[in-house]
Amino acid sequence: MWRSIMNCPCDTGKLQSFESALAQLLSAAIPIQETEIIALDHALGRVVARDMSSSIAVPPADNSAMDGYAVRYADIVSGQILPISQRVAAGQRAEAIKSGTVVRLFTGSEIPEGADTVIMQEESILEDDGVRFTTLPKQGEHIRRAGQDINIGDQIIAQGTLLAPQHLGVLASIGIAEVSVYRRLKVAVLNTGDELVMPGASCPKGKIYNSNYFTLAGLLTRLGCDVWTPGVVKDTPEATAQALAKAAVKADVIISSGGVSVGEEDHVKAAVESLGSLNLWRLAIKPGKPLAFGEVKGTPFIGLPGNPSAVLVTFLMLARPYLMKMQGHNKQQPKSYPVLAGFDRDKLVQRKEFLRVSVANDNGRLMAIPARSQSSGILSSAVMADGLLVIPELHPIERGASYMFIPFTELGAI
Repeated sequence: MWRSIMNCPCDTGKLQSFESALAQLLSAAIPIQETEIIALDHALGRVVARDMSSSIAVPPADNSAMDGYAVRYADIVSGQILPISQRVAAGQRAEAIKSGTVVRLFTGSEIPEGADTVIMQEESILEDDGVRFTTLPKQGEHIRRAGQDINIGDQIIAQGTLLAPQHLGVLASIGIAEVSVYRRLKVAVLNTGDELVMPGASCPKGKIYNSNYFTLAGLLTRLGCDVWTPGVVKDTPEATAQALAKAAVKADVIISSGGVSVGEEDHVKAAVESLGSLNLWRLAIKPGKPLAFGEVKGTPFIGLPGNPSAVLVTFLMLARPYLMKMQGHNKQQPKSYPVLAGFDRDKLVQRKEFLRVSVANDNGRLMAIPARSQSSGILSSAVMADGLLVIPELHPIERGASYMFIPFTELGAI
């Protein structure tokens, strides 16, 4: 599952652009090929492995869109009373309509052969000897035609579609009980740092709780991946190399947080290079400059920064589309739309920024309001935010100017 890209600026000191890095990641992502057949009621959030077409029409026969009466249009005369010849509930077979009569129908009832119009019960008056209509309808009114929703042979769902509840409903409507989907991607999550303590234990002075694992595990689970972890990896070259080698056997992809910067205790980069190769390192984005991409014993490796908000942003914007392509998704990029900045800033930043912002309605205009802190070490600001505001490099922020906004709902972070 590894495709090498031999233009790494790893040792040049050059920061690679976000666009170039994303293109390299997507180019290197090789979708998994293994599939499995699963029951429809277990298919939510899975990726369809083949195009799916319908062998039936939906609805299978003409049916009534209203409670009312089926008639032959030629029989209708203003003020005329017509007898009721039969009553057809939804799910019952209808006999052919008799000339000069009406058929009592309900929403979803099959249209009798020979009837060509339905009159709503609100436009009808029930008399002792039949029904009188208060309005002359248009011919063909209130009939849902066979195949109006789906025709025989229609492609319903394309290969690579992530199954949402509405997809399951449509598949059920054509009688599909099982679906061919790609197997789940197995992702190993490595958190490095002697300072990390798992929640539930005491946190001595100098230690911090390990938030990155839970952020990543949650994002990966939301993405439909299976997560494996060796636990917190000690800050030694030996422990780092051992954890990476084990992860390469256990998983389809390895994701780490921390250890890919330039500090003396950052051992991940060196360990990856000793066990495999590194093709991407250090990006011109904020937060998230120290991001790495390569392979460990043939298993793809993505090294995220250690700061919590940098982990969130780099995963959402770079690791997530890579993993989506590997999972067979036919759409990897989130939707974005323009909003107006509700603030200004003269400072020019040399890296593309992804600001955590909330969006408020200001007299019909969507305005982006920045979170209280944009520090890469502050994760709580993401809880208060609605998504990411994208600021191009070397670009001032002008109040009222338009910038692209990516909602967290598009990124699977909500």
